[in-house]
Amino acid sequence: MAVAFDEMNIPGGDLRPAYQELARWLKETPPEALEYRRQEAELLFRRIGITFAVYGEAESTERLIPFDVIPRIMSGKEWTLLEKGLKQRVRALNMFLRDIYHGRDILRAEIVPDDLIFQNPVFRPEMNGQQVPHDVYVHIAGIDIVRVDAEDFIVLEDNARTPSGVSYMLENREIMMRLFPDLFARHRVAPVERYPDELLSALRSVAPLSASSEPTVALLTPGVYNSAYYEHSFLADKLGIELVEGRDLIVKNNEVFMRTTEGLKRVDVIYRRVDDDFLDPLTFRPDSVLGVPGLMSAYAAGNITLANAVGTGIADDKAIYSYMPDIVKFYLGEEPILKNVPTWRCREPKDLAYVLDNLSELVVKEVHGSGGYGMLIGPAATKATIEAFREKLKREPEGFIAQPTLALSTCPTCTASGLAPRHVDLRPFVLTGSKSTTIVPGGLTRVALKEGSLVVNSSQGGGTKDTWILDE
Repeated sequence: MAVAFDEMNIPGGDLRPAYQELARWLKETPPEALEYRRQEAELLFRRIGITFAVYGEAESTERLIPFDVIPRIMSGKEWTLLEKGLKQRVRALNMFLRDIYHGRDILRAEIVPDDLIFQNPVFRPEMNGQQVPHDVYVHIAGIDIVRVDAEDFIVLEDNARTPSGVSYMLENREIMMRLFPDLFARHRVAPVERYPDELLSALRSVAPLSASSEPTVALLTPGVYNSAYYEHSFLADKLGIELVEGRDLIVKNNEVFMRTTEGLKRVDVIYRRVDDDFLDPLTFRPDSVLGVPGLMSAYAAGNITLANAVGTGIADDKAIYSYMPDIVKFYLGEEPILKNVPTWRCREPKDLAYVLDNLSELVVKEVHGSGGYGMLIGPAATKATIEAFREKLKREPEGFIAQPTLALSTCPTCTASGLAPRHVDLRPFVLTGSKSTTIVPGGLTRVALKEGSLVVNSSQGGGTKDTWILDE
């Protein structure tokens, strides 16, 4: 595997400019002082109660996501390029989704194969021809980015359904400001605190035309047993909106109301953290108790905005991801600013043959997988695991894609034996309203805490860091 790009150190011993001040500060700070603040950060996170649930683990339902106190730092110039690329990509995603559910020009042009759309379990025929307010499908996108060298940011995956993790971005910053005021004083760090205001204004801007001038927004959660419930309640609180469950809402005359102590109150925009399948038992799964009966008819009537729109899962699909460079060119007539990871589509016989021959060197992912589950990391897998995967691939090639093992960039990280490089990725959050697209400078940096590990997912033992974009 290639040597990983070090975000702090230039080969030959020099420091990259963005990290010079941090390096000076680290020299002046005794290790025990750093360790003391690391423990303090952990205590604060415990006290606030930021946990996430790990599904399928009987012994520990709630866990603290490990937090690393050394910030990841990027220059304003690097961020400007990244921001431009992210806005371009999300614009193309929105145009693609509108097209898939309306004119289907991209299918007629034979750029994306029909069966990838129509046989896809997350394609929603109910959305065919349905107008969504202001033509915005993906109001909140979490685009996972990795770095492989000084110039290039590469998109690892697009999260267009219900991307999570923004509460950690906000909490990480708050805790860093509380524990490291001296380090902040030496840098001009672009603020992330305005994210809740930007999100609320984006959501209000896409309210249906029938909404009042002050549209009512609510956050729909599956409830306290959901792994991201902490984030749902945190965001509702920060946005100053109601946190509701399906049973708190009712549909009358194709309008959605929430039950309040003063009677029914109309809701105009629902920021939903409930998957399509469970949204409306009359349209999707009849056994769902998380949704709101009749919600889809209110949606079809144009009386409610759902963020993100129903049917956006098609843009999360890892097989569709492999067409993103073509999708950007098709809708925008531009070259993609952010590259994709080279991807083999196992549904194509010649790609499958290559993947089967090179399993021990590749990363193989399920096209609908998420959270780091259901994937094979060839270089780290046992012979038996590789053989078991080989059988899976032969049985169901269309369910998988494969990619080379990327050397994710590294950042300095606190470990038991002192500072050491660990692999990182970044999830910036892109907000699209009716008039503009905004991105707060930064995002959630996830870090693989195990030495040599490339898996940054919290469900697989990863942690998080604060991401500093320098205001230059």
